[in-house]
Amino acid sequence: AKLASLVPLLEVGFNHEQQHQELMLTDILHAFAQNPIPPAYDPSWTFPKLTISGEPWLTLTEGIHTIGHSADSFHFDNEKPAHRALVGPVRLARNLVTNGEWLRFMDAGGYSSPTLWLMDGFAAAEREEWQAPAHWRQVDGKWQVMTPGGPRPVDPAAAVCHVSYYEADAFARWSGQHLPTEMEWEVAARAGALNDAFGIVWQWTRSSYSPYPGYRAIEGALGEYNGKFMVNQLVLRGSSLATPEGHSRITYRNFFYPHHRWQFTGLRLADYGI
Repeated sequence: AKLASLVPLLEVGFNHEQQHQELMLTDILHAFAQNPIPPAYDPSWTFPKLTISGEPWLTLTEGIHTIGHSADSFHFDNEKPAHRALVGPVRLARNLVTNGEWLRFMDAGGYSSPTLWLMDGFAAAEREEWQAPAHWRQVDGKWQVMTPGGPRPVDPAAAVCHVSYYEADAFARWSGQHLPTEMEWEVAARAGALNDAFGIVWQWTRSSYSPYPGYRAIEGALGEYNGKFMVNQLVLRGSSLATPEGHSRITYRNFFYPHHRWQFTGLRLADYGI
């Protein structure tokens, strides 16, 4: 009985360690990107190929949907309780935003147009001298990106990656659209209608990281595992190419501060002009 009581604790511990594995990979890549002689830890690495849908938008009509984890399988406490929420009407982009689209944003002066940015975001962009996604650099007038395989030419067909929430929000404004809420993303993902929802990049949403209605922290020391972080951060959904197997689930709620961009973070758009 005593051993059985340890199972939930061990399960959380194992899953937490898997989160560390992803962070280790992204930290290594970030460190490599600062190296003047950029190394590689996987020379065979190639850009993940995207699935591009002929129909660019999924329309969600207004309706009440169940949000959150309701099964008995493993989940973190921030995925519960499952609850009902009003979602829609809204259109979600089936496809992730690509480097090619991001290059057009850059060419249009997106990084120097304060009207596109949240105030704190533009201040961060100026302070940190952002002119492109993290790990991008210009070599002989052409953009390269630091990847697990070392520096590579920016692939216009690949998903844009290593962008902050501030950048993602500015791009959405420039596009005349928005970032989806996490509820909109979850409903669309349950319908199986989002291309590359998992395994490429985490996708920024415009939802603040906060507890679900009726949330109760786990009793004991694990009670601070998620609850104490539920302020001033934004939710990301999906998973990335560095995410361990088992962490790619529809209800998974990742979260980072809006200026963070060293993770494999990208975006898809939402549109309310139905």
